[in-house]
Parts: sequence; C-alpha cells; structure tokens
Amino acid sequence: MIRRTVNFPSLRKLLLRPSYLSSSKIGAYNGYASQPSPLPIPDPTYSDDDEYANVDWDSLGFGLMPTDFMYVTKCSAGQNFGHGQLNRYGNIELSPSAGVLNYGQGLFEGTKAYRKENGQLLLFRPEENAIRMKIGAERMCMTAPSIDQFVDALKQTALANKRWVPPPGKGSLYLRPLLLGSGPVLGLAPAPEYTFLIYASPVRNYFKEGSAPLNLYVEEDFDRASQRGTGSVKTISNYAPVLMAQNRAKSRGFSDVLYLDSNSKKNLEEVSSCNIFIAKGKTISTPAISGTILSGITRKSVIEIGSDLGYQVEERVVAVDELTEADEVFCTGTAVGVAPVGSITYQNKRVDYKTGSGTICQELCKTILGIQTGSIEDKKGWIVEFD
Repeated sequence: MIRRTVNFPSLRKLLLRPSYLSSSKIGAYNGYASQPSPLPIPDPTYSDDDEYANVDWDSLGFGLMPTDFMYVTKCSAGQNFGHGQLNRYGNIELSPSAGVLNYGQGLFEGTKAYRKENGQLLLFRPEENAIRMKIGAERMCMTAPSIDQFVDALKQTALANKRWVPPPGKGSLYLRPLLLGSGPVLGLAPAPEYTFLIYASPVRNYFKEGSAPLNLYVEEDFDRASQRGTGSVKTISNYAPVLMAQNRAKSRGFSDVLYLDSNSKKNLEEVSSCNIFIAKGKTISTPAISGTILSGITRKSVIEIGSDLGYQVEERVVAVDELTEADEVFCTGTAVGVAPVGSITYQNKRVDYKTGSGTICQELCKTILGIQTGSIEDKKGWIVEFD
C-alpha cells in the first residue's frame, strides 16, 4: 500500500483558540470577510476538544451547511499565488467590475475529505483536481495555484473544519475550491487579479433519491456543450445554462438530464453534473473525452478499477440507440459517487435497467468508496492521509 501521510498535529487546536482568532493570522483578508453575512456563520464559542459539530448526521443531504473556516489567497495576473490564510467563513467582497461577475472568468473544483475510524482524514486523488484546475485556468486565461499549493490548501481547509467531517459511514466533508477573476475590468479582457479560495460543507447523497436508482431524461432541445467550446473544463459558465432543461425534467418527475452531442444529436455526452456509463455483459462503455465532456476524476478511477476487476472498459462514441440494449447504466462524479440509473426516457420511450445486488455498478461503487474511506487497501497511491 502506498500511503502519503501529512501531520498537522496542532493546527486545528491553534486555529480554535480565541487568541488566535483575534490575531492577524485569521480574520479579514484584504477586506474579504465582509459583515454582516446573510448565511449563518458557525458559532465560535465551542471547545477545541469538540470532536464533532452539532449535526444530525443521519439526516445529512447535499445542501450548504457553513463550516468554520475558508482558505483564501490572491495574486496579480502573471504572478504566483503566495501562502494563503484561513479566515472565518463569511462573505467576500468583489468589485462590481470583477472579471468573474462581468465575463464569467471563473473555475471550480470539488473533492471530499473522509474520516477514518482512527480519526485520520483522507483525500482522494487531490492532485487530479489541481491538474484539472491548471488546465482549465490555461483555457480561461487565468493564473492557477501550483499543484502542491492546491493540495496543501485542501488539507488546511479540511483540518481547520475537522469537526464538520462526518463520522465514518455518515458522509464526507465536501471541499469546493474556486478560482475567480476578482480584479476589475470593463472591456473584455483577462482580469488583472485572481483569487483562489476553498470553502467546505458536510454532505451525504447528492440526489434527493439518496442511493435509490435515478430516472434520466434524454434532452434534445438543449445542448450542454459544443465542439471547440469549454465543455471539457470546469468553468462556472458551463453550469447555469443546464438549469432550464434540468428544472423542466425535474418538474416531470425525472432525476436529471442526459445530454447528446451538439452535432448529430445521436451520441451520449454526459448528465448535467456527472459522467455516464453503460454496461452490457462484461463490457463497460463510456463516451470518449473529445473536447465537450468533462474528464471526471471518478470517471477516470472507475475506468481503471473496472479493468482491474476483469471488465472490458471502452472509451468510445456511444450511440443513444445503445441505451435500449444496455443491461445497466450508471453515473459517476465526485458529488454523486457511482450512482445507479433505473430508467432512461428517450423520445417518449422508457427503458428500465438492472440495479441493486449483483450489479457491476454496485461492485464498482463499493470498491471505489472503500478506497476513498480507507476500508479497502489503496494499492495505487490515490489516497492522501493526514491529521
């Protein structure tokens, strides 16, 4: 087992001391923590010996639950990000002419921290998130943090909010890194300044169905992305455009939308916020990365794990017509994990799929979750442990 362990033995206790909170090390960062905040700020009057926040972990869903701290750092265009700071969670100040507000110059990532029985925290392939942000930043003409700084910032944020990491088996701490064009611009141009920040929230199941199978609707009126666009990077501007189709599908009782390619409208692309796989016999297929599909980290991991388990895994063009012949369909993503699809409706025809015990989806889900939570040995060097 390849294990990378990083120790921060006193950071959390130091952060939670009242004297430290009042020092220059924690607090407003160039006016960042503006007051008052419309969101509930965590109560600082707690003991640093509290292992857990006062949360009903059994009722946890995938909604925002503000935690104690967020990580913030800034840099000018063409410069490198310096050491960031852990601030109290709160509002941020932006110029009305900030590049992210006027022209959508922004990226986001998502990863999770899990708690082991011994109290250690685990991150799953955080370097992949850092690499994807750097690729996205290049596409969006932004300055990105280094891979080492990105991963270190995740560790700091998770450790500072450790009491919000759910007990083993009760969920995870979702970490949301943001890269924003925070500098002011008027004409269309890259922002002169960039902000990298990370906030966190404890979460469990992404879909309201919980772990129950999803019911997807194949969308033909709207496209998620087009060739030579930004569909392959995690820019913030990719996501609001899917809301109309998603809301329409949900109003009809579906879980989410499955998009087709924008050229022929004959091939599968991805769901609103996750990748798609189909399985028939011992063969697993997923749409190939072609510039319009996000290279999901869970997707990449499932492809490798599926091969290790003896399945034939294919990255290729997957025609929508193949949905009628598939035995199973499932979605993958950081937020959703590996989620079974119970049915897909295309042109008013519904096809049902095998779910539950004995499925490929279940086997992949248990394997990848076991690695993420430390209950299955990590033989690939994917896990970063720290405390």
